[in-house]
Amino acid sequence: MTTLAQETSHPSAKDGWIAACENWMDRRGKGAWLAAMILGFVFFWPLGLALLFYMIWSNRMFSNTKTCSRAKSFYRRDGSSGNTAFDAYKADTLRRLEEEQLQFEAFMNRLRAAKDQSEFDEFMKDRSRKTHDEATQSET
Repeated sequence: MTTLAQETSHPSAKDGWIAACENWMDRRGKGAWLAAMILGFVFFWPLGLALLFYMIWSNRMFSNTKTCSRAKSFYRRDGSSGNTAFDAYKADTLRRLEEEQLQFEAFMNRLRAAKDQSEFDEFMKDRSRKTHDEATQSET
């Protein structure tokens, strides 16, 4: 009686046998999916092809996590890790990095402005020199 109660309370049992198989393979990682795909190609090639397409479609083929789907994020939905000291450190570091980014962007803008000004000054010198040379040639 207890085994029946445990079996019905298991989340994969009420999802259906396909979802139960998917969850079972997800717990074992990408290797289980690849083995199932290879076996599918060996025994019945359309099954292997279907598994390959399913792995690509569900992003199981290219994911780096051990559990491919329903992987829990390190952070909670609110963005905190649950550790207040780490969250404070992270917030301080992000604030400092944003300030450094703003300072760097301001520096790059000043650098571009200085470069533009020097190029403009060089253009004006060349222009005045050409004008002066043309005036000198027309006099002679």
